[in-house]
Amino acid sequence: MPTLLLLFASNMFMTMAWYWHLKGGMEKPLLLVILISWGIALIEYCLAVPANRIGYAHGWTGGQLKIAQEAITLIVFAGFMVLYLHEPLHWRHLGAFICLMGAVAFVFLGK
Repeated sequence: MPTLLLLFASNMFMTMAWYWHLKGGMEKPLLLVILISWGIALIEYCLAVPANRIGYAHGWTGGQLKIAQEAITLIVFAGFMVLYLHEPLHWRHLGAFICLMGAVAFVFLGK
């Protein structure tokens, strides 16, 4: 559970680092946006690295950690897209999420 919580938190910061400037930051100089994003991403790394170490120490494989991170990324980004960017979710997003959940199931199958 700590692995999933840390991955969720790290993805919130990484999504913010990558996309915060699309809404209200487009007029800022690119170098400034990059530096701010690096600062936000540093927090993400401080959460993601322990998440992966804890997960690996508890028997998760590298592949399982990565696919879990990707599934969490979709969930976090969907919320970010709707709440921050004010973009609607479509059936295609649900379809992509279902496909990714299938990938998660395959990676964790038999574990």
